[in-house]
Amino acid sequence: MPKKKKKVKKVKKVKISKIKLKTNLKEKTFQKKTTSSSDEKPEIKKIKKQPTEKRIYNLKDYVVYPKHGVGKIVAVEKANIGQIDIHFYKIFIEKEKLTLTVPINQQSKLRPISSINQINKCISILKTKPKIKRTMWSRRAQEYDQKINSGKIYELAEVVKDLNKNTDIIADQSYSERQLFEKAYERLKSEFEAVLKVSAEDVQKKMDKALGRTSALEIAE
Repeated sequence: MPKKKKKVKKVKKVKISKIKLKTNLKEKTFQKKTTSSSDEKPEIKKIKKQPTEKRIYNLKDYVVYPKHGVGKIVAVEKANIGQIDIHFYKIFIEKEKLTLTVPINQQSKLRPISSINQINKCISILKTKPKIKRTMWSRRAQEYDQKINSGKIYELAEVVKDLNKNTDIIADQSYSERQLFEKAYERLKSEFEAVLKVSAEDVQKKMDKALGRTSALEIAE
């Protein structure tokens, strides 16, 4: 008789352990379901509509395209590409005799021309002493080129100031220095012209005065 009682007890223990395992498994599967449902990403539906930005430019407005400089909006047109209506600006870059087509939803690349206060700040930058780093010229040239193509007028003024040699005699500058200086100088000058609405000669005099530049003719005299 005592042997039978022991067997009954063992059976009961096994049953309890099986019940515990089942409950644990249920809890784990429930946790997996809740986590997977919360981690699921919502479906993104494609809408055939061109997104627009807040800034709206009008015909004959001057804008700055970083890689090309100051341009004038000569047309605002519409075209259907891939069943999507796309509105875009046509911008004429006079210095390069180039017409750019810029979609309105990509106009973050554009910026309006500077204010008179910003031009005055540029003049004060041109009057300061140039900062020349002691790094290799190839690295400095790359930095200058990035600043020129950034579209930021203060960085453009800094390049003109740093590469200025106070004269227009070619012998005073290396070829690469001269190329970068002229590129930055012309970009800055074109924006001065658009903002101040004066002739190219008057702008050049204003900039050269701030830079303390003297021409080859003045040196010869």
